[in-house]
Amino acid sequence: MTADLVRNRRALHDYHVLETWEAGVCLLGTEVKSLRAGRGQLQDAYVDVVAGELWLRQAHISPYEFGTFTNHEPLRPRKLLLHKAEIRKLASKVDRKGYTLIPLAMYLNEKGKVKLRIALCEGKQARSKKEALKEREAKREMDRVRKGARE
Repeated sequence: MTADLVRNRRALHDYHVLETWEAGVCLLGTEVKSLRAGRGQLQDAYVDVVAGELWLRQAHISPYEFGTFTNHEPLRPRKLLLHKAEIRKLASKVDRKGYTLIPLAMYLNEKGKVKLRIALCEGKQARSKKEALKEREAKREMDRVRKGARE
């Protein structure tokens, strides 16, 4: 897989990721150019199921600086492309169990198409965020000690 164009770093901090999918995104030309220039943001974004279709909402892609009157709206909803069976499966899980669909990353696949990695997530409680932070700090400290022992 190639490098991410845009990444949602807060998602792994705020949610437990249960499953992930790769979805196509309907983008305009100026949006793709802006993403390649690193001008996108997924921090507040979420995926919504409307009438059997998936929509990416609140994803900010800055207007392309060399665009003309054909430039895009930065926060416009963008349609996601998945098979109908997958969409139905996701919609039932979101409705029934109260999970959330969160975008994790936008990237270019091998053919140069922009793809979105979406995840079925469950919100973390404040105490589990603290526990994850403690685990991360303990791991960093152990890595520092190991590195110091090697030198």
